[in-house]
Amino acid sequence: MLLPNDPVMLLSVINLKLRDYYPTLDQLCEDLEQDKADLCAKLSAIGYEYSAERNQFV
Repeated sequence: MLLPNDPVMLLSVINLKLRDYYPTLDQLCEDLEQDKADLCAKLSAIGYEYSAERNQFV
């Protein structure tokens, strides 16, 4: 799946997918064929970190 390049749009799409379709970030990355470290780095650059307890970037 092609994800948005804009980090804010990426955050929105990822959190929506985590909320509605995937119980973990690992499953999302595997299913969408995304590099977890790269995804986390992009969202970290705008101040967001993955919370496993909440299953979202906060």
